[in-house]
Parts: sequence; structure tokens; C-alpha cells
Amino acid sequence: MAWMIYGITGYTGRLVAELALDRGERPVVAGRDTEKVAAFATPRGLPYRVFDLRDPRAVDAGLADVDVVAHCAGPFSGTSAPMVDGCLRTGTHYLDITGEIDVFEAVFARDEEARRAGVALVPGGGFDVVPTDCLAAAVAARLPGATHLDLAFQAGGGISRGTLRSALEGAALGGRARIDGEIRPVPLGWRRREVPFPSGPRRATSLPWGDVASAYRSTGIPNITTFAHLPGLDRLDPRLSGPVRKVLGAAPVQRLGKWAIGVAVRGPGGDARARGWGEVYAEARDGSGQRVSAALVCPDTYDLTADSVHRAVHELGTGRTAPGAHTPSTAFGADFVRRLHGVRVIEPAAR
Repeated sequence: MAWMIYGITGYTGRLVAELALDRGERPVVAGRDTEKVAAFATPRGLPYRVFDLRDPRAVDAGLADVDVVAHCAGPFSGTSAPMVDGCLRTGTHYLDITGEIDVFEAVFARDEEARRAGVALVPGGGFDVVPTDCLAAAVAARLPGATHLDLAFQAGGGISRGTLRSALEGAALGGRARIDGEIRPVPLGWRRREVPFPSGPRRATSLPWGDVASAYRSTGIPNITTFAHLPGLDRLDPRLSGPVRKVLGAAPVQRLGKWAIGVAVRGPGGDARARGWGEVYAEARDGSGQRVSAALVCPDTYDLTADSVHRAVHELGTGRTAPGAHTPSTAFGADFVRRLHGVRVIEPAAR
């Protein structure tokens, strides 16, 4: 199988490539900056290609003999569509690490095209949203007829430039939740709840996580809210949601913010990732009040992402995933997260 990592000059793309090398593989690495791509590939003896996603002919040439591409160049609001276009033209399976709701929706909308092309499209192949998506599918299977789903996470560790840039774009869109089967705007921090994480209960606040889009495809549950326990998030006043969106949505603010992130942020080093951790909680409930929950503990979110991407690429390479647009759990099964290094899943009895 020939596979490619596009976005090798970014933080997560490099992690995926280093993990592949540690596991004895030599993927093609790619990006749009010749000097930077070559600087990574040449000392490691890796094959590399350089192409800009804005050039369809160059994309097609870059993907021509590639079976699977791991697309790691965000923000995916600008890069997903042209890469998906290229994959559909060249018959290349597509995997990305987005957490952006609108990107999920755009990829899911291309399901029929992907089926006709014989291509699997799998957005959200990292911490966004593999652990939450697999837990969502697991609790939904234990409670058929569930009407509501809450998903929550907390994590300790650093953050990369790409993640922060995507978060800056997302904050300008405000809060969103799945309500009666539709994605609807809600104030930032519109719901708060106590979450029984494995390490202990924490107060969590709603925010627009990718599962607002993906978990509906995985479970069919019509009401989905996503939460996080993050420092300071619980102090967010929902009444300020409108003004915050207006300020963050201004083009000069977006440009300045992304420039500042590029200057100041480098992403966590190996020691920081070794100390990092994550916890995820999922709870489904039905109209009678019955509840089913599950939780997991995992390593650093970036290390989990690299492992997940690597394993997902090889799952796609087997040809077992049906053509079409998928969530991680519909592509690889709800147990996929259990196969990731260092993940421990906890499934208490229903109540």
C-alpha cells in the first residue's frame, strides 16, 4: 500500500510521520513548501512531493499512485474540499484530523459521490473525534431508542498552532448543538453540567465540538451536546456570546490572531506529551429516563492522534471500509478506539 501524509510541515503531520518511521514504514510526505518539505524528508530518506491544493492538476499528479492520504494540513475549512476533490478524481481514500463541524458536514454531503468513485472519506481521524465518536456509538448500541447524547472531554497537555487556529475560526461561529436532528446555533456555554470523569467529577461547559455533526451519523440520536472541562471555560457568560462572535469574526482580528499564534506557539515537546493525558465521557438517555454511559482514559491527545491516524490509514488500505463518507466508528467500528495505544475504556452498568 502506498500512503501519503499531506501537511508534513505542520505539528501533527510530523508526529504521524515520526511514528510511521518508528514502526518501520516509509510513507510519502508532502506539502506546499518545497524547502520545508525537503528539509524534513531528505535527512530521513523519505520520498516526498510538493503541490499546492489550489492547483487541481498538481493535486491529481501528487495523488496519482497513492492509495490513502492522511490529510493533516489545517485549518480544514480551507483545505479539506480541494483534497477531497482530488481524492474523488484519483480514487484515493481520504482521512483527515478535523474537528470543524462545517467540514464534517461538507464531507458527509459528498457521500454519494464517494460511493460512485469507490472512495472512503473519513474526517475526524484524531482526538477530534475518534474517542468521542467511538464512545457515542458504544452507548447508543446499549440504549436503542436514545433521544439525547452528552459527550464531554478534558485533557492535560499543550496545544499546537493548527489546533489554535481552527479554534479561533470556530469561536467566531459561536456555539452549536444538535437539536431535534438539526444543527442549531446556541450561545457559547449555553449548558453546564457535572461530568463523572474517571479521575473524578468536574464541571463542564458546552462548546461546539465536531461530534455535533459526526455523532448524529454514528448514532442517529437527534439531540447532541458536547462539553469540555477547560480552565476558565466555566466562567463564560452565555449573554456575551453575540458580542464575542462579532469581535472574533472580524477579518482583521482573525488575521492578527492567526499571525500571533504562528509566532508564539510551537506545540508540546516530547516531555510535555509524555505527561499529557485525556479523558472522555459519553452518556445517552431515552424518553423513559434510562441512562447508559461510558468513559475512557487515554494518553496525550496528540500522541493518540498520531496513533489513530496511522492505524486508520492501514484500515483503509485493507479495503474493508465501504466506499462513502464515514465517521471513524462507521468506518472502523466502535471498538476502534480500544485498539489505540494506552486507551482504557470503562463501561458502567445502565441506570
